[in-house]
Amino acid sequence: MHTVVVGTSGTTAEDVIAVARGNARVELSDEALAALARARAVVDALAAKPEPVYGVSTGFGALASRHISPELRAQLQRNIVRSHAAGMGPRVEREVVRALMFLRLKTVASGHTGVRPSVARTMADVLNAGITPVVHEYGSLGCSGDLAPLSHCALTLMGEGDAEGPDGTVRPAGELLAEAGIEPVELREKEGLALLNGTDGMLGMLVMALADLATLYTSADITAALTLEALLGTEKVLAPELHAIRPHPGQSASAANMAAVLQGSGLTGHFQDESAPRVQDAYSVRCAPQVAGAGRDTLAHAALVASRELAAAVDNPVVLADGRVESNGNFHGAPVAYVLDFLAIAAADLGSIAERRTDRLLDKNRSHGLPPFLADDAGVDSGLMIAQYTQAALVSEMKRLAVPASADSIPSSAMQEDHVSMGWSAARKLRTSVDNLTRIVAIELYAATRAIELRHGLTPAPASRAAIAAVRAAGVQGPGPDRFLAPDLAAADAFVRSGALVAAVEPVTGPLA
Repeated sequence: MHTVVVGTSGTTAEDVIAVARGNARVELSDEALAALARARAVVDALAAKPEPVYGVSTGFGALASRHISPELRAQLQRNIVRSHAAGMGPRVEREVVRALMFLRLKTVASGHTGVRPSVARTMADVLNAGITPVVHEYGSLGCSGDLAPLSHCALTLMGEGDAEGPDGTVRPAGELLAEAGIEPVELREKEGLALLNGTDGMLGMLVMALADLATLYTSADITAALTLEALLGTEKVLAPELHAIRPHPGQSASAANMAAVLQGSGLTGHFQDESAPRVQDAYSVRCAPQVAGAGRDTLAHAALVASRELAAAVDNPVVLADGRVESNGNFHGAPVAYVLDFLAIAAADLGSIAERRTDRLLDKNRSHGLPPFLADDAGVDSGLMIAQYTQAALVSEMKRLAVPASADSIPSSAMQEDHVSMGWSAARKLRTSVDNLTRIVAIELYAATRAIELRHGLTPAPASRAAIAAVRAAGVQGPGPDRFLAPDLAAADAFVRSGALVAAVEPVTGPLA
């Protein structure tokens, strides 16, 4: 099994996905264990002094002014975890919780939190045992980090609350720890707070969304090319010299992808035929690289923000290299929240333009010779009419989900935490947007491949033929009389979601961006 070693300098997106989705084993480096021990010695020394230190010998948030006596400090740390584990609503997905736990371990291992090495080892042990705390949809305002979600994870470390075992069954966390031979932690000064104060949930969801959207943007370039081909459009608008004079890198990459898919097509270039004269293709076809390219550049910006956050130690207070323990605001989720919302906007626009292309394929007045709704016997058959309705409903929801969560703030903790990021909410809605975009691209694929097959006597590009053959082999049926459509759409969705569309085309085109 792949092993991810956690050191003091952060982690990578690839490691987050390996742990969250691939169940990779987690180990702490010797460097991290040494840094943990050094920082803990600082906290222990401060705890022994009579002067109050926030998070070590005081209450939290609006209660930070109270000095806590030594005999109550262990209880204080337990209490913050228990009281903050106040989430409600549906369970959050297993991969999100594993990403959240791993990223909190990443910060703990930095040596800036003051957590004992034994606690960090327990965090790794829980991940490696396949124990996943039950975390709920609601409870984070994205400041001070993802408090309620992280508290539910910390509760599991204490052997309390509920968790999902490696067999998928939810049971008391104490039972699962005992079966795995893991001793519950007894939290000491600063440790409860250190386990809760981070942007780990929203960051984990950002990392996974970036991975999914990277594949989806390539898939959307392929389906846009297939639609252009099915509409007998011109590939001349994809020429690299046209995109070089407007030097957005994402735009050039999308245009190059589409051109590679259309190489050798016998369908393109008919837009000036006398029977159906056209000066130029519609925006949804002609401007596909500009829209998808802008989204690609948005992905690049979001990936830069994610890389910085992956290298960060997010906690409050923090132990600095010179031995000082200082309070700060690094737990605020604004940097992550903004790009989560930005991605939702870009994804909604990509879904919108894909739906417009699909609608054009189905409209006999705009499809340049294709049958109405790509039906076998229009009137008797409805063809893909309602598939477009489904696509339109998904697009409409994506537009609602594009409304920024990070533009809102609601004060909490008796006005101590009076400006919050809502980054967790931005991440949750982005996950829905990514799911919807996958379905929208799948419906365009379904319509475009059927439309190409209805262009009798014309030979599609080799890459298009490869895509059609692969999608048919995956159980997505081609043209014919009306049938139960939902299974075909589900199969197309699974095909796109798995990355199989890109995998089918690249042996012909070479690697796509």
